[in-house]
Amino acid sequence: MAKTILVVDDEERLRSLLRAYLTQEGFRVLAAANGREALRIADQEKPDLIILDLMMPEVDGYEFMRLYRERKHQVPVIMLTAKVEEADAVLGLEIGADDYVTKPFSPRVLVARVRAVLRRTGMSAPQAEVLRVADIMLDRGTRQVSVGERPIDLTPSEFDLLATLMSAPGRVFTRADLLDRVQGTYYEGYERSIDVHVRNLRAKIEPDSHYPRYVETVYGVGYRFTTE
Repeated sequence: MAKTILVVDDEERLRSLLRAYLTQEGFRVLAAANGREALRIADQEKPDLIILDLMMPEVDGYEFMRLYRERKHQVPVIMLTAKVEEADAVLGLEIGADDYVTKPFSPRVLVARVRAVLRRTGMSAPQAEVLRVADIMLDRGTRQVSVGERPIDLTPSEFDLLATLMSAPGRVFTRADLLDRVQGTYYEGYERSIDVHVRNLRAKIEPDSHYPRYVETVYGVGYRFTTE
């Protein structure tokens, strides 16, 4: 069955271009001109991935992300932004986006990024491998996480980041290592975006995110999962 992509952008020309290109690549494509319309479509159609412009009228991309994640939807989101400042990308990642592409971009590159994200989030371990470290349980097969008895809602990037760290407790992963594991070959961002995902992850799994118990910073290098 074809994967469903929701394209959200206020530029009709860009929506039409992406619809044509993604359809040609075998995807089912839905489109919305603003965040309000996109929320309605996303609730009804349950897309597999969302391509989201940040700067839109009515409900912009930032507000869409906040409202969408509040609904407990964990569908991956790729942001489109004409802004190149690092702060704008960081803000988008902080509110739950998984990746971003800066305009102008090649449709071929965007499709490659879409396929990479769908491949990563669609993977399930052959035996539904379950990782248990300390009181955290992570199920690769169902992509569920719990701390003690409390279920935790993670974005796809947060899940992959935690799975990577938990797969080798005590091992130090550089930011470049984690970018490769979490975002894949087609990621064009910067290593510091991992810091944003780590901050979001800590806020969800740590008893006190200011004094992390599980995800430890190794200054000047990266991060590791510790049970100490």
